[in-house]
Amino acid sequence: MARVYQERSTFLDPILNPIERILYTLVGVQTKAEMTGWQYARAILYSNIVMGLLIFLIIMNQGWLPFNPTKIPAPTWDTALHTTISFITNTNQQHYSGETYLSYASQMWGLGYHMFTSAATGLAVGIAFIRGLTGRPLGNFYVDLIRSITRILLPICIVGGIALMVAGVPETLAGPVVFPTLEDSSVSQAIALGPVAHFEIIKQLGENGGGFFAINSAHPFENPNGFSNLIQIVAMLSIPTSLIYTYGLFANNTKQAWLVYGMVGIIYITFIIITAIGEYNGNPAVNTLLGSTQPNLEGKEVRFGWAQSALFAVSTTGTMCGAVNSLHDSFMPNGGFVTLSNMFLQIIWGGQGTGTAYLFAYLILAVFVTGLMVGRTPEFLGRKIEKREVVLASFLILLVHPISIMIPAGIALAFPDQLAGISNPGFHGFAQVLYEYASAAANNGSGFEGLGDSQPSPIAIAAGAKTTATALWWNLSTCFSLLAGRYIPIIGLLLLADSMSRKPQVPFTVGTLRTDTGLFTGVTAGVILILGALTFFPVLAFGPIGEAFWIAKGIG
Repeated sequence: MARVYQERSTFLDPILNPIERILYTLVGVQTKAEMTGWQYARAILYSNIVMGLLIFLIIMNQGWLPFNPTKIPAPTWDTALHTTISFITNTNQQHYSGETYLSYASQMWGLGYHMFTSAATGLAVGIAFIRGLTGRPLGNFYVDLIRSITRILLPICIVGGIALMVAGVPETLAGPVVFPTLEDSSVSQAIALGPVAHFEIIKQLGENGGGFFAINSAHPFENPNGFSNLIQIVAMLSIPTSLIYTYGLFANNTKQAWLVYGMVGIIYITFIIITAIGEYNGNPAVNTLLGSTQPNLEGKEVRFGWAQSALFAVSTTGTMCGAVNSLHDSFMPNGGFVTLSNMFLQIIWGGQGTGTAYLFAYLILAVFVTGLMVGRTPEFLGRKIEKREVVLASFLILLVHPISIMIPAGIALAFPDQLAGISNPGFHGFAQVLYEYASAAANNGSGFEGLGDSQPSPIAIAAGAKTTATALWWNLSTCFSLLAGRYIPIIGLLLLADSMSRKPQVPFTVGTLRTDTGLFTGVTAGVILILGALTFFPVLAFGPIGEAFWIAKGIG
């Protein structure tokens, strides 16, 4: 990625250079024109508005578009709006079942297209932020967008899609297969198919997470076996983990990159262990009935079991992918605590591009806090950290994300029957609501489920089913969290990067605070965990922590 974004030669140049020149000409991009932070942000907003209108029109007109073998009419406007905003923000939160709500055309032309462009937008933001931190101009959004697709996402997806087809994932435009059931030959069953393999690989690689089928990567046609499960885990981890080292190459300081990588890796492994312990020990109430300790297999696919389900859950919420191979609602409180904490922190390993930017925003805050403690001028990569940078970093980390979650969650919880539609009382019901908005604001997309957030299917509505106010509330209220959690931080990150790029580099002296040491990395980890705990510990106490004590006392 460093070679791609530094415009150094790669082995794909003979193939891709002519294609990219054509694309630049069609779009009207001046490849050498650098953008300021505001110009970069405006380019993102304008392009996303146009792409959002495109996907909305495709979904609302799917009834007469081709590749609709089951003749699915358009869904309700609120479901289409939520789906549109969810996919352009790289969240892919789904308040619908893919096989009964959307045609192949909507899945391929609408959702699949945005899986590439939204992921590439996040990558572009991450690279622009890295450029700004290291004193370079931010670059050109349209160039970064195109190169992210042609040189990173598309080549890996071609290889990964073929690997998934080999593993047994279908790739077909044929309609569902209908055949008589084994129990009663007079009763027919329809098995949904579709162009799944290419959809699945960009879902994982681009940290999108939206499933072709309702149960996502737990469906045997999306994730048939352990080999496909491994491909998906590697795909969702590959780009966010690599971006940290990419920063080290840009900054000519791979030592710091490896220290930061190790810090995030330790937190990631710790979270896996916490989740795995809860799933391995199972539910005490169930164990008492059985007379022995059994793993928690509720909501799990047998072919993956508790261990692969725990690994997948921590990875998908850590990378903001949102794909699921098990039901997060059925995890023990340990798993609920970890998955929520991942989405609150957003840096283990973080979303596509933006997660790395968040991580280094935390480093800037750590530099400021450490400078105050030891009496040194806060500097990062030879550039002073001043009021503007601290305000922007604090605004991004301490204000926007909590507001995007807490305000709509508070309103929903104030009307548990009319708005929230909670299926579980007490601590778990609280966690269901909190998770939905945390998932939307973090652009993750996974869900605890158990909420009445889906309108009837288009076919059911055509047959006379009525829409619900609860689903309307969830569709519209989560749109607020989706938009606020995506675009406000992007603008702030770009302004922060722009500010850093314009600062003169000060000489290194004996009084300079080094940021590429184990001690400073440890301080950064402390700042991350303390800020996360201070901001979100109260709601965690009312959710998974409270539920853990509730179960331990033998009530749950």
